[in-house]
Amino acid sequence: MPKAGNKRIAGNLGEAAVCAYLVQQGAEILCRNFTVRGGEIDIVARQGEFLLFVEVKTRRPGAMVSGAAAVTAAKRQHLIHAAEQYLLRNPADLQPRFDVAEVEYSGSFVRHIEYIPFAFDASGY
Repeated sequence: MPKAGNKRIAGNLGEAAVCAYLVQQGAEILCRNFTVRGGEIDIVARQGEFLLFVEVKTRRPGAMVSGAAAVTAAKRQHLIHAAEQYLLRNPADLQPRFDVAEVEYSGSFVRHIEYIPFAFDASGY
């Protein structure tokens, strides 16, 4: 069960819930926690013609900052860099898409997932 201050356990809980959600939506999970120098992608999945790069933000109810708001311009740059590196190592004939998943949890239970497809794109970076 996530305890106050244990972000990694809460993050894993959120990521697992989003993976299950994506699979229910017909996506195939390709990778979790793809990490390169300068960035990390929580989930990489394939859905139809899209290659999804998903940032998961797990929060308790009443958090001061929403998950989507926590994906700052600097964080988007890191995600785009990591996605570029993923594509260099794993070429795919799919349209890249950046999504954000906001997960609200209480105790060890996920209460709600707000999934935001096309949350941002790589233009301007």
